[in-house]
Amino acid sequence: MSLTEAHAEDAAATDPGARGPLFYIGAAALLLAMAVDAVAVLGRHIGLPLLGSLELVQAAIVVASSTAIVFATLANRHAAARFLLDRSNPRMRGLLQQFARVLTLLFFLVLAIGQSWIAHDLWNGHEDSELLHIPLAPLRIVSILAVLLAAAVTARRLWRRPRA
Repeated sequence: MSLTEAHAEDAAATDPGARGPLFYIGAAALLLAMAVDAVAVLGRHIGLPLLGSLELVQAAIVVASSTAIVFATLANRHAAARFLLDRSNPRMRGLLQQFARVLTLLFFLVLAIGQSWIAHDLWNGHEDSELLHIPLAPLRIVSILAVLLAAAVTARRLWRRPRA
């Protein structure tokens, strides 16, 4: 795939018209985290602390960060040091990009395996937060599904035949 085709693919992936419910769920979670934190800070200053605010923020951040990792993967916008790619010939650039996709796929799979292992070990533990009793199992599932979706997108890019 040429650099121009890669940029065209990136532009299509970041098209604002491609935003679906997942985008709005992540945005709402981020806004919720910010609003709860702002109310908690204000409450502390006026002497009315918002108990459990940290638990709400943490739950919202799990949802927001999970959607963010999926969108970063769909848009092919993960952090990358491009100094080596920019100095490589087209053939070497293609090989390095494929190698990076393999490593990214392995990272997502290891992350999903580790999270699944923890979720399995603690499934019958009925984990919840201390003050508000927010169950942690659904948050773990959201996180696992997000990295599995990111892995699926990465695998599709890895095994897709380059256009001639």
